[in-house]
Amino acid sequence: MTIGGIITAIIFGAIIGSLGRLIVPGKQDLPVWLTIVAGIVAAFVGTALAHAFDLETRGWNFWETLFQIGAAVIIVAVLAALWPKRRAGTDARR
Repeated sequence: MTIGGIITAIIFGAIIGSLGRLIVPGKQDLPVWLTIVAGIVAAFVGTALAHAFDLETRGWNFWETLFQIGAAVIIVAVLAALWPKRRAGTDARR
């Protein structure tokens, strides 16, 4: 993988992860880096699902993108449930 591919994966992961966070109801106390990682993982999962259904994955594909966003919603929801909640009035920098 080239440096351009890595940068593209990070940017695309941030977009997919952010869409997943927008769809999941409620507030998620996830850090930005975890949202990006969730988006990157969701992008790979969505692409694998598209391949499993024999969908064309060259260029932009509606179904592949839908699978990726769906995977991001599931991953963000699971991470939000497992990630420790911040209590009001505590300093997160300690």
